[in-house]
Amino acid sequence: MPLPPPDPHAANQVRAELSARLVLRGILLNAVLAAVKFAGGIFGNTYALIADGAESLLDILSSALVWAGFRVAARPPDADHPYGHGKAEPLTGLAVALFIFAMAGWIAVHAVREIITPHQGPAWWTLLVLAGVVVAKIWFSRRLGAAGEEAGSTALGVEAMHHWSDAMTSAAAFVGICIALWGGPGWETADDWAALFACVIVAFNGFAMIGKALGDVMDSAVPAAFENEVRALALAVPGVRALDKVRMRKSGLSHLVDIQIRVEGDLTVRAGHDIAHAVKDALLASVPHRISDVTVHVEPADLAAGRPPAGPAGPAVER
Repeated sequence: MPLPPPDPHAANQVRAELSARLVLRGILLNAVLAAVKFAGGIFGNTYALIADGAESLLDILSSALVWAGFRVAARPPDADHPYGHGKAEPLTGLAVALFIFAMAGWIAVHAVREIITPHQGPAWWTLLVLAGVVVAKIWFSRRLGAAGEEAGSTALGVEAMHHWSDAMTSAAAFVGICIALWGGPGWETADDWAALFACVIVAFNGFAMIGKALGDVMDSAVPAAFENEVRALALAVPGVRALDKVRMRKSGLSHLVDIQIRVEGDLTVRAGHDIAHAVKDALLASVPHRISDVTVHVEPADLAAGRPPAGPAGPAVER
């Protein structure tokens, strides 16, 4: 007796829980780095580090929002949300992307204020602090990015870009402080100019993050390669003669599929139902595709030859 296909909703819940744990580690990392940045900025006379520390504190809030989004997305379907709670995941990603864009403006305003306000130059040892921050952020960004690709998570991808933007901000501050130290008196604002320049990078990435999150919220088409793989899986099911429509949309960490197949026109309703069920099971069992639900519509293959359908809508079976 064949084993039943794994529960896709349970698999989504596991992926959401693992993603939430990874986001929590990012929160702890930001808390540690915020303390280090504030200490370095205050005692090292560099606003770039203080601004970086303030951003890390706000990063904790945005990461907490992503964590909450994963907790909601992990919930199974219910009476009020029959398709599940997966949309919570890209919605939190969208909120974080907007938040990052706003942060770029906030840092820019304060950087300009520091540029026009005379102040003491930064201490040389702040370079060591920034170097450590850049290394930590790039390492964690790559880890989040890999986890986001594996889980198919937009929110994790946005978080990865967020950490990468932080790394670029710190790298720009590193360059600015180097210039300030090398130039000596009169170059004290170099790190502030560097922070201002970094805002352009952060804003650019903010636009990219918003576009990615909006794509999931607005049910953008999946990549053609993914759709072709789904078509190949369905066509490989015995009894499927051809495919008509294949529509797919991302819902959190998984996808929902609407597919229309063609079978022999003289099959019984039960036989058509069995083929539709086999198509659904084949797609749900394709673990790499992370498909959580499939709706299969059955049409007789002889309609393609111009024969009239039986009844006003033609014989069709949905599963």
